[in-house]
Amino acid sequence: MLRITSSGRAELLRRLSEPKETEITDGGAFFTLLAFLSQVPDPARRAAVLRRRLDFLTRPAGFFTHDGTPVRIADEPDPYRKGLLVMARAAQRAERAWLEEALRDLDAERTT
Repeated sequence: MLRITSSGRAELLRRLSEPKETEITDGGAFFTLLAFLSQVPDPARRAAVLRRRLDFLTRPAGFFTHDGTPVRIADEPDPYRKGLLVMARAAQRAERAWLEEALRDLDAERTT
């Protein structure tokens, strides 16, 4: 059985509620963080983490660029790269929708 000291638990909660920038911007790292975020007892701190991810997802970005500008799906001639862009856009929309819903739920939890 794993035993966590009170100082170890405090450090874990700090790391979950104050993640590094790469733990917000890297999808795999963020999903790992998300798997344990419910351990943070304060809904405001959980919401702050989700807002950071949502802010990151709303910044302009792209897999492929041309002269520093993200390539639009309609402008990508390669069918496989276009497929990658289509799938990434769908995944990002789904994640953003979930984040917005989760933030509404956390806001409601904090006001009751």
